[in-house]
Amino acid sequence: MSHPMATEWFDQPEPETGKSGLRFRCTMCGNCCSGPPGYVKITDEECATLAARLGLRLHEFLDTYTEFSPAGRSLTERLTKHGFDCVFLDREKIPGKAVCAVYEDRPAQCRTWPFWKSNLLHPRNWLAAARTCPGINQGELIPPEQIRIQRAKVDI
Repeated sequence: MSHPMATEWFDQPEPETGKSGLRFRCTMCGNCCSGPPGYVKITDEECATLAARLGLRLHEFLDTYTEFSPAGRSLTERLTKHGFDCVFLDREKIPGKAVCAVYEDRPAQCRTWPFWKSNLLHPRNWLAAARTCPGINQGELIPPEQIRIQRAKVDI
C-alpha cells in the first residue's frame, strides 16, 4: 500500500506502525489551563452556552467570568501556586489531577489543544509544546485528517 505524498510534517508515517499522525492523550495535568498570564478566547455563542450551564444571565456570566484582552473576549484567570489558572480549572475534585469544571461546554480553544496552528507549524513547535504538556507524543495516534479538522477550528 502506498502512502499519499506527504504535504505536512505530521503526514510522515511512523517507522514503528507505518501510520501517519500525532500522538496525544490528556493526562489531566492542567498545564494547558495554567501558567503565565494568557488568553482563553471565547465566542459570544460559547459565553451564552456557559451562562446557561451555570444558570446565569449572559451579562452576569460576562461580568463574572470574562474580560476584554488584546486577543478579544477571554475567560478570566486566578493566581494560584501553579500560575494563572483558568477560572474553571478545578484542582480539588480529583486529588493530583486538574479538571475542567465546564468540560462538556469548554471553548474551542480548549477543545482543540494541542492541535493549534502554532504547535503544528514545524516539528520543533510540537516538541516545544511537549515540554509543558506530558500528553503530547503519548497515547493514541490521531490521524492527519482529524488533526487538520481540529487545527481549522481556532486561529492560535
